[in-house]
Amino acid sequence: MSEDLGTVDRAVLNAFQGGFPVVERPFEPAAAALREAGVDVDADALLERVQQLDEAGVLSRFGALIDAEEIGGTATLVATHAPEDRYDEHVDLINAHPEVAHNYEREHPHLNMWFVLSVADEARVEAVLSEIEAETGEQTYNLPKQQEFHVGAKFPVEGPQTQAVDCSAAGPDVTPTDRRSLTPEELDLVLEIQGGLPVTETPYADVADAIGADVEWVLETVKRFNEEGKVRRVGLIPNHYALGYSENGMTVWDVPDDVVDEVGPAIAEFDFVTHCYERPRHEGVWPYNFFAMTHGRSEAESDERIQQVHDRMNEYWDVGEADWDTLFSTRILKKTGIRVDERAKANVETR
Repeated sequence: MSEDLGTVDRAVLNAFQGGFPVVERPFEPAAAALREAGVDVDADALLERVQQLDEAGVLSRFGALIDAEEIGGTATLVATHAPEDRYDEHVDLINAHPEVAHNYEREHPHLNMWFVLSVADEARVEAVLSEIEAETGEQTYNLPKQQEFHVGAKFPVEGPQTQAVDCSAAGPDVTPTDRRSLTPEELDLVLEIQGGLPVTETPYADVADAIGADVEWVLETVKRFNEEGKVRRVGLIPNHYALGYSENGMTVWDVPDDVVDEVGPAIAEFDFVTHCYERPRHEGVWPYNFFAMTHGRSEAESDERIQQVHDRMNEYWDVGEADWDTLFSTRILKKTGIRVDERAKANVETR
């Protein structure tokens, strides 16, 4: 699909995987910023391009990407084994749990199924894993993040390199708070925008109408959430498969504990590393404590990027052959996204 994109489409995708204006008519300043970057487009044409990218499935959504961790509850990565002759049966058993948001088949001789559990109450993690173990007869290995070094799934495309365009300063002046809970009005907003903003001339005004709020309050709250971290970014969230990023390698490393804090930021600097975490080892089964997700548009590109990560690792510690691995995803078994509803509702202030 990526080969069908025009020059303006590519410029828009590179410019606005974040940093989209939070103002009542955002396509006007967004188009002006693109013109300053040498891309001849007006607000109407930009809106039309984004609508077409959305309808064609190039985007998974347009709008605010909510950080579920900051909204409430928790999520964790879990690995398990599924016997080859009962693999699909295990898929059905695990996917039947509504707490399972993502599930992937990955290349590994034993841990060949990896899923993400999202719950409103952290105590539910152990309960759900116990249920899954009883149903499948297989042990699960919980791998909650211990440190997050980077989360920034952006996927550049060939064409105008407009990544420097940034309209995030536009909009109302806001003062971030350290409040973790949500007001009932903020809950309504989160639930309304969790699936994306409407791709219209006035997306924030349309959201305000939908929840019975004032548009200025919506603008202020979305921008404040962005600065507080409850919203990771505002912009175009691409479907990376549609952009040709088919090689998704989860590289895992047994990094010496005394250099993890140095290695994490160094690996997170790579723009092709979209997620980078420290997670626990499981003695005798899983020796790796460092995860860096890489993406590539071909096997050769993916291999080159993994080698770059390997070389950077070697600057901090001597990496042996047994110290690392790459688990490529071979099948998406479930992908519903993190369920924000339940987690947000459990985090609302009582009055």
